[in-house]
Amino acid sequence: MPAAKLGLRANLAQFSLLVLVNAFVGAMVGMERSILPAIAEEEFAVAARAGVLSFIIAFGISKAGTNYVAGRMSERYGRKPVLVLGWLVAVPVPFLLMWAPSWDWIIAANVLLGVSQGLTWSMTVIMKIDLAGPKKRGLAMGLNECAGYFAVALAALLTGAIASEYGLRPAPFYPGIVFVVLGLIASVVLVAETREHAAVEQEQAGHGVGEAVPPPSGRELFVRTTLTDRNLSSATQAGFVNNLNDGMAWGLFPILFAAAGMTLQQIGWLAALYPAAWGIGQLVTGALSDRTGRKPLIVGGMALQAVAIVVTVSAGDFVGFAAGALLLGIGTAMVYPTLLAAIGDVAAPSWRASAVGVYRLWRDLGYAAGAIFAGALADQLGLEVAVLCIAGLTMTSAVVAALRMSETLPPSDAPSQ
Repeated sequence: MPAAKLGLRANLAQFSLLVLVNAFVGAMVGMERSILPAIAEEEFAVAARAGVLSFIIAFGISKAGTNYVAGRMSERYGRKPVLVLGWLVAVPVPFLLMWAPSWDWIIAANVLLGVSQGLTWSMTVIMKIDLAGPKKRGLAMGLNECAGYFAVALAALLTGAIASEYGLRPAPFYPGIVFVVLGLIASVVLVAETREHAAVEQEQAGHGVGEAVPPPSGRELFVRTTLTDRNLSSATQAGFVNNLNDGMAWGLFPILFAAAGMTLQQIGWLAALYPAAWGIGQLVTGALSDRTGRKPLIVGGMALQAVAIVVTVSAGDFVGFAAGALLLGIGTAMVYPTLLAAIGDVAAPSWRASAVGVYRLWRDLGYAAGAIFAGALADQLGLEVAVLCIAGLTMTSAVVAALRMSETLPPSDAPSQ
């Protein structure tokens, strides 16, 4: 049997299939994006901001923990079994969201959704890194995250439109059944295992920075990615803060928009615009990071997110909110695939899946942290103060990355001077 070949062109069919699968993964979370805060307030009378955001806390914690487990599992059992398991976990989610008799059932659905996302999205990331090899890693991550977050946007827009026409439940969640069925069938029948591609890359000389033989232990890897490696830990803190502000935007922005008199359909458009800009922008930013380097996009993107949040909270009409959402999406597009590519630059193939798992553990804990922090501040000091505090944290993250992180793009892949 011939050795696996690395590169996007050599693996175009499987890579394209994984892009499609990740679109279904993104659509599953997108169907909640524009309407769940309204369901909390209108159907279950959850008045406190912290209570409304509890579904994001449940989602973030369960997804974060699963990310770490998924990376370790994929190195032991293979990528495909973990991907299929993630889709099986997702099967009950749309039914729970449609028929939940209490807010606690909604939270339970989001625990399952978080576990599913941790397994499925982690595997699409790791499998694409496996297939792409050391070159075009930024482009590979840009394509993956574009598919996922553009699908988030489309699903948010779709459910907002359905809700405005047919009510908050159950109709907006019917598409979720289709997403689960198609994602599961594609993963079981069509997706192929990619662990051999990582083994081929490991065998090739000159992998780049950070290769370790033998691989570090789980504890060593966790500490390295979280604290001691300047590049890995800088990327990790930026990922954490990125999702912290996304958790705030997911939970508080629809409430902010409603308070300003936006209709449910307008909120759906605004909730879709941010991930749409985020998704489409990654087609450019992922490939750009392969040419200009990772650090400028990471630092600049975090700073732009902070500015965008201030623009949003300062606006009072649809046009202003849309401008803020567009800027926030562009800033996130600069950061999201680039951080994953940077982790792939530093980590050797033999322990890369676990490093990605640790990074995604902390990154998605940001959802929970953002929901808890923003919800508590909003209840005590008001929506505007809570949002501005998140903007300040985001700018601080940009400064940390600027001061602590060095360029991770391997010299062999860097542009000629």
